Amino acid sequence: MTKSFTLRGALLGSCLAFAASSVAAEELRGWNIHVEDYPVSIAMESFAAEVAERTGGEVTAKTFHNGVLGSQPDAIEQLRLGVIDFGEFSLGPFGTSVPEANVVSLPFIFPSIPAMYEMMDGDVGEAISEGMRARGVEPLGWYDAGARSFYNSVRPINTPADVTGLKIRVMSNDLFVQMVESMDGNATPMAFAEVYQSIQTGVVDGAENNPPSYESTSHYEVASFYSLTEHLIIPECLCMSKISFDALTPEQQVIVKEAGHASAVLQRELWQAREAVSMEIVQAGGTVVNTIADKGPFQEAMAPVYEGFLASNPDLADLVNLIRAGG
Repeated sequence: MTKSFTLRGALLGSCLAFAASSVAAEELRGWNIHVEDYPVSIAMESFAAEVAERTGGEVTAKTFHNGVLGSQPDAIEQLRLGVIDFGEFSLGPFGTSVPEANVVSLPFIFPSIPAMYEMMDGDVGEAISEGMRARGVEPLGWYDAGARSFYNSVRPINTPADVTGLKIRVMSNDLFVQMVESMDGNATPMAFAEVYQSIQTGVVDGAENNPPSYESTSHYEVASFYSLTEHLIIPECLCMSKISFDALTPEQQVIVKEAGHASAVLQRELWQAREAVSMEIVQAGGTVVNTIADKGPFQEAMAPVYEGFLASNPDLADLVNLIRAGG
């Protein structure tokens, strides 16, 4: 009886040890829409390397680039369910499920990129993080996606009146539709992959994005006017499924969070360098680039967008005011 019990205990212990080693050896799966040499991708690989090194290989991670694990909306849902363990996402698409994240999609909410860094690394970022955690997502670091500006095939944009009548592709978010419509433009939500051909064939006149996206997709070939309105500064998030994060030990959680922030610092440096190169390429390719001397009229045109947002989300007024006050 004793021998039988001891044998069963030994077998059970062996099974548990094997299971534990299997879990420890299992890689965290990461989603990334970008190519492997993109600033985001390089930073994510740095994150994975630091986590593996500092945990002694107890936690490892593999990033799947080029969107091979699915579209961004699908990947966000898989992240919340724990099917995907981590990923890098624009906060724009999060806005439909996390109201706090939608605040950063308000036009001209951040005065500059450096101001965005400071606020997202402080109280503003923590307020948004709380909203994301409540919906199954643990932010690890805030990445830079630059400032989005308008480009089109018709004319330079210097004032809101120049947007009138233009058909502009926007991301699928009501705030972006309202932004264009507030200047009497025609907003057209559309998949990013369809933009080049749509401009080329006249389905839309243009779109809006940051310099590396404008350049790397060759949109400058079909939309040669790039107007630096810098109307949207939307941070991106290196995020982890809260299910996966909560499964880590407290020590591992600290390491993952610190590695996430370190990767964000690296990504920001890489992004700024990439942005400068992209601007050189598009200008050498014949793009007409114009800066906006006075953004005041654009900001004033956004008043209905803010009014509508705060009417629908009165509980977010404090967060909006916090950002407008400089964090």
